Amino acid sequence: MDVLSDILDLLQLRGSLYFRTAFTPPFAVAVPPLGRAARFHLAVQGRCHVLVEDKHEVRLDPGDLILIPNGAAHVLSDRPGRRAAALETVLERAGYCGENVLSYGGEAGEAAVDDEGQTKLICGHLDFAPGAEHPLLRALPPYLLVSAERRARAPWLDELMRLITRQMFAETPGMKASVIRLSEALFIELVRTCAEDDETLRGLLEALGDPRIGRALALMHRSLERDWTLEGIAREAGMSRSRFAERFQALIGCAPMTYLSDLRLQKAMNLLTGSLDPIQRIAGQVGYRSPAAFSRAFTGRYGRSPSDIRRAVA
Repeated sequence: MDVLSDILDLLQLRGSLYFRTAFTPPFAVAVPPLGRAARFHLAVQGRCHVLVEDKHEVRLDPGDLILIPNGAAHVLSDRPGRRAAALETVLERAGYCGENVLSYGGEAGEAAVDDEGQTKLICGHLDFAPGAEHPLLRALPPYLLVSAERRARAPWLDELMRLITRQMFAETPGMKASVIRLSEALFIELVRTCAEDDETLRGLLEALGDPRIGRALALMHRSLERDWTLEGIAREAGMSRSRFAERFQALIGCAPMTYLSDLRLQKAMNLLTGSLDPIQRIAGQVGYRSPAAFSRAFTGRYGRSPSDIRRAVA
């Protein structure tokens, strides 16, 4: 079983918003935090400074890309230290309604900057399922950066970035749908490529391919309805209970039964919002023998009962 694909299906990674910018120096735009979402900025022309969470300063040169995976607040500017305008204010001043190019920046009285002097970015936004939570998301660093040097070592990633750029500037029929799907693939390739530089993320991806831990993960993902115990999963993995629990914790970042519980509840959330199955049936599908026990666990995890979720999407 391809566990990474199943994880991404579970998290329901979806591209949702794309636009181009033409920022004229001086400019500084404060992008607010936004829950469980991922944003990326791909520099096509000019230089852009990105300040993530007021502590991580990154410079983008043409061809560079930054992914900010956990909806963190950040500032885009032509140089560090500028006072930033809120994104909502920028959109209002620019009269931007979601179509064409977001043009912003410059100061009254200054000589106009020609097209070549502008900073042009492709900006994208990806969403996750309601209540999405997984060790993969927790393992992601504050930002992932792809430089020209990194692109040269990752041909698939490089090609995806080139395809997105060509599509965004071509403005042909179906462009948005194409970019949305390409950006979802881009997220996956970014995670795999940048794992080389992050120990936590690298360990988690190694776990997926580990002959024993990977087998245990595949069994949990494939058979949520089974009455799993720690001893049973360890036995399937061919390890002692203590050694299995220790290695699972080291690679995944949580205990095996915690992982299983979170997995079951995220799957239940997806079924509640995306299917018409009765709540009692959903409880059984994700491994709960008692609907009451399922309701308690779900409410404890999400702060709302399964019935509340079902009514909200009815």
